[in-house]
Amino acid sequence: MAESTTLVAALLGLVEGLTEFIPVSSTGHLLLAGHFLGFESAGRTFEVVIQLGAVLAVLTVYAARLLAVFAAAPHDPKARRFIVSVLVAFVPAVVIGVLAHGFIKTVLFETPILIAVMLILGGIVLLFVDRMAPDPRYEDAMALPLGMALKIGFIQCLAMIPGVSRSGSTIVGALLLGASKRAAAEFSFFLSMPTMAGAFAYDLYKNRDVLDAGAMSEIAVGFVMAFISGIFVVKWLLGYVSRHGYALFGWWRIIIGTAALTALLLGR
Repeated sequence: MAESTTLVAALLGLVEGLTEFIPVSSTGHLLLAGHFLGFESAGRTFEVVIQLGAVLAVLTVYAARLLAVFAAAPHDPKARRFIVSVLVAFVPAVVIGVLAHGFIKTVLFETPILIAVMLILGGIVLLFVDRMAPDPRYEDAMALPLGMALKIGFIQCLAMIPGVSRSGSTIVGALLLGASKRAAAEFSFFLSMPTMAGAFAYDLYKNRDVLDAGAMSEIAVGFVMAFISGIFVVKWLLGYVSRHGYALFGWWRIIIGTAALTALLLGR
């Protein structure tokens, strides 16, 4: 039984790393996969905490660039503005996430039909925006205006509904506000760092009393798998979307959401 649980945790960690940074909703995939595999973590903490593995994947890939930015910040206005833009975009998620935490975890996370529907609707939106987004005015993810960053931060909060997708909402928001496809994906990477680190810390604090050794072992396995697979996706995604856009992910959402919704309605 323990081996089976470890295998499921590893599989879910792999799903997390592969889906966190593409606009398909990693949380939606995790919750649906957990539902059909019969996996339920204590306080639904596993699904949130293993996201830190994906965060570390971004940090690993962008370590040199981020260190250069922070080193330059004392004397470089552009570096300071970039840091502030990410923090400004992060603020709405802090406020709304703390206020709505209980509702998100006990209601939204426990409604698989909602997740499937949001996957489908999000796929339709992504297909439309990929074709109809305005011509880009911003090619550099590190030079977005502060007002634009704040708007992206508010749009990111839609992803508190599982199935919407954190990366999907931020990418769609950035595209509609004038970012290029590559800049939209890259700003989503940067914004993921404080957002997911904050969610990790807050969720771990809120559920500290229900985490036993078994739960921590599952989290450790999922964390490692999310880290390894996340590195692959971060390195691959920017080149892919620059050449091909986001249509593939829109169709993927629609197919997975439709399959999940059909299975749920049939009582599987």
